[in-house]
Amino acid sequence: MIDQDLQHLRALSICHYVMAGLSALFSSFFLIYLVLGIMFVASPSTMSGGSGPPPPAFMGWIFIMIAVGAILIGWTYAVLILVAGRFLAQRKHHLFCLIMAGVSCAVNVPIGTVLGVFTLIVLLRPSVKELFQANY
Repeated sequence: MIDQDLQHLRALSICHYVMAGLSALFSSFFLIYLVLGIMFVASPSTMSGGSGPPPPAFMGWIFIMIAVGAILIGWTYAVLILVAGRFLAQRKHHLFCLIMAGVSCAVNVPIGTVLGVFTLIVLLRPSVKELFQANY
């Protein structure tokens, strides 16, 4: 049973690393909106299309704020999932891993939900709890 628990924790750790990479990649798409916002603010005449007045500067600032917020939230989530994967591999910080499994269920539907549910199932086993307690 211990070998099976270790294999499950190893597999979950790898899946967390993959999820962290995917989350960082997808939240990086907001860099496009950041560049557009900077272009709105820095050079509004290039954004007018040549046939009308340029867009107001506040539109650029809205793009910038939304993009920066989305990037920060996405990259923070990716780092936290990466750390949870590392803790799963080390069998440390059981509560943190449980919390991140719950967050993953809600944030990245449907892949994160599957990962979170499987992580919760494995982490709530008494034998896995003992593995985590043995590393303190």
